[in-house]
Amino acid sequence: MVRYFNDGGGFMWPILVLLVIGISLSIWKFIMLTAATVNTRKFLIKIKTALQDGGIQEAVDICANTRGPVASIFHAGLMRSSRGIEQVEKSIINAGTVEMAFLERGLIWLSTIASIAPMLGFTGTVYGMVLAFDTIKIANDISPSVVAGGISVALLTTLFGLIVAMIIQTTNNFFVSRIDRLIIDMEESTVELVDSLIEMETSSA
Repeated sequence: MVRYFNDGGGFMWPILVLLVIGISLSIWKFIMLTAATVNTRKFLIKIKTALQDGGIQEAVDICANTRGPVASIFHAGLMRSSRGIEQVEKSIINAGTVEMAFLERGLIWLSTIASIAPMLGFTGTVYGMVLAFDTIKIANDISPSVVAGGISVALLTTLFGLIVAMIIQTTNNFFVSRIDRLIIDMEESTVELVDSLIEMETSSA
């Protein structure tokens, strides 16, 4: 593998840098999403129980001590519960927008790397073919041994660039699907929270 990397020429290095950056971003993103993931169903049951037993303040305290975007959105909504359901819904929407931006942070860089890596590989391919034709011109010969070096550079940079792109694109797609699931959980759970607050408001009227 090291020999192939060295044979690929100078364009292998920027592609390698992109791979290292992409893997580092992927590890960071995986840790962040893992920390943001909670059992939404259990958390919602806990909040409903707190609302019934201890009221709004107990539910707020639970949200404050729970990690994840769902807890943050619930906290924002519950803090405005005294101002009416309409204000709760506005707070939830605003907090949801912020949390979605937080969840999607870094994905643009992964998609950028997945796009640039094969472009660098193809650029290396063009460079390798130029070397091959220059060698033919100097040697005035088109035998395989003369052009092998340039063609090797061309093929190896393309191969490496495509491999890097596939790795990073796969991780990016994984994160996108995971974020989509988190957003769906957020939307469904906030609807249930608002319904619970409406029931409390109706029963106390």
